[in-house]
Amino acid sequence: MKRNSIARTVCFCGLFAALSIVFGKLLQIPIGDSLRISFENLPILCAAFCFGPWIASLVGVVADLVGCLIVGFAINPIITLGAALIGFCAGLFFRLFSDKRGFFGVMLSVLPAHLIASVLVKSLGLYLYFGTPFAVLALRLPIYLITGLLESLILYELSKTPLFRNGKERA
Repeated sequence: MKRNSIARTVCFCGLFAALSIVFGKLLQIPIGDSLRISFENLPILCAAFCFGPWIASLVGVVADLVGCLIVGFAINPIITLGAALIGFCAGLFFRLFSDKRGFFGVMLSVLPAHLIASVLVKSLGLYLYFGTPFAVLALRLPIYLITGLLESLILYELSKTPLFRNGKERA
């Protein structure tokens, strides 16, 4: 990788992490004490599509840790792992299904990442650290299915832009 390319990647990843913090911590829609709707994973998914699974994992970790420090949340290592897995799974699935053109290929990358990382891993973190009841955690499944579909639609439209095409060529 050229020095210019490394600097560009670091800048974009910093932007993606910052957007994730803004979307997740500041622009969230709370539903009671334990649930919320946010698009905090959208920038991590963008990083996954542009730069692959490993870099997107790092974006997820940085966004979660810095976001918690900024707003004063306790750092939950299982939720941080979930943030990393969002990026890793989406990047991995995108590489596996990138030959599937269109919205379906994007959806095959986003929804499994949400099911594994958001619904399973992050819910486990909420249960173990905060004692969130299973009845409340079960509501995360429809929330993330709907959020994942909306994110897939946004990512599909973004995938037509030069940034994503260039990122896919680098991957």
